[in-house]
Amino acid sequence: MLKRKVEKDIMRWIESSGDKALLLYGVRQAGKTFVIRHCLEASSADYIEFNLIENPRMVEIIDTATNTDDLVMKLSLASGRNVTAGKTIFFFDEIQKCKEIVTRIKFLVDDRRFRYILSGSLLGVELVNLRSAPVGYLETITMYPLDFEEFLQVFNVGEDVIDVLFHSFKTKTPVDSVIHERMMEIFNLYLIIGGMPAAVEKYRTTSNIDEVINEHNSIIEQYKLDFIQYEEENRKLIVSQVYDLIPSELNEKNKRFMISDVKKSLRYERVENSFVWLWKAGVALGVFNVTEPVIPLMLNEKNTLFKVFLSDVGLLTTMYGRSCKLEIVTNRKDLNKGAVYENVVAQELNAHGYALYYYNSKKNGDLDFVIEHDGRVLPIEVKSGKDYEKHSALDNVMRIEGYDIKEACVLANSNVKTDGKVTYLPVYMVMFFHEQTFDFADISPERYILNEK
Repeated sequence: MLKRKVEKDIMRWIESSGDKALLLYGVRQAGKTFVIRHCLEASSADYIEFNLIENPRMVEIIDTATNTDDLVMKLSLASGRNVTAGKTIFFFDEIQKCKEIVTRIKFLVDDRRFRYILSGSLLGVELVNLRSAPVGYLETITMYPLDFEEFLQVFNVGEDVIDVLFHSFKTKTPVDSVIHERMMEIFNLYLIIGGMPAAVEKYRTTSNIDEVINEHNSIIEQYKLDFIQYEEENRKLIVSQVYDLIPSELNEKNKRFMISDVKKSLRYERVENSFVWLWKAGVALGVFNVTEPVIPLMLNEKNTLFKVFLSDVGLLTTMYGRSCKLEIVTNRKDLNKGAVYENVVAQELNAHGYALYYYNSKKNGDLDFVIEHDGRVLPIEVKSGKDYEKHSALDNVMRIEGYDIKEACVLANSNVKTDGKVTYLPVYMVMFFHEQTFDFADISPERYILNEK
């Protein structure tokens, strides 16, 4: 079984004293139910699972309970098992089916007899507004498709190899050529398989790309059913059109999504909610334009200009077709993988906690990504071809003193090397970019209390 990074957070919650409920949410088919079950069983927890889609009667029970005692009693009866106060954990799956859970969770947590884990699709959680539960009652964890580091488990790439790669990343020293070539081969496989657990498992057990493609198509169809199920009637068609257009929009030179491609003369204001819907559902990622690459990036955001990527690169290459996957895995030298490379970088950065932005200027050119990293702006260029050392936009921006950019990064097929302020990294090293926490100066209340003489 493949280990997921969220497991440590779930296990920590299970083993804690537990004064909050736990909510795990994310894009559909990310493996939420499986990983919660695994953690509960691995810890030998006494738990009872209620799937609110498979068991709609439970929704009625939650909705109609007169008070906390009534609800706890009915949950106990519905389980058909003995429950033990202070020990039993109730696991509610697919909670987007029950809007009333938002108001109930506070009282259930306050009751303190039992503990509660909840999971649901990202879109569903947004729609029932579960994250608005009172502060202090709910711990939330977002789950994503497998990132590249998790994917490496399929090939038995151990922690020792990852440590060696991380050392090269931190010290900016080249990776051993044999290891580098092997990592590029695995990375190409990640581009065609992606990180959706069902697709990865199909590949792991069958090594059959056709089976993987079938799994991808099934996931895409499920997403489209969600469009119909959740979206307002007058926007269903537009949401589907936008989603279907993402691969072709990414294949354009600047990769910016053109609203006119949905329908000529259509204005953004008419379709804004459709894009927001896709981002909230987690099936697409929005990367927004900034007018200047300076901190805080959010204040420079121009939210009517954006790129749209898919949440999983494997789904993208499936939508491009079998020939695209074949050309990637055979490493065809003249293949333009720019859209695919940028998608996987967006996917990794998003999963690792970064807000996604890009920079565009008629004078200076385009930067694929700009992120806030270690308290500074870090420009990132993504290159899939041989000319990765040519980056005029990056050079232009680095020369502007007012931007005060200390370092830039180019992710490419190259090994690690540096040239002045620019660091060239193998594209697979995007797995080592993580939003860092850093220590503040002493801001404790005691510091600001005036000592009375």
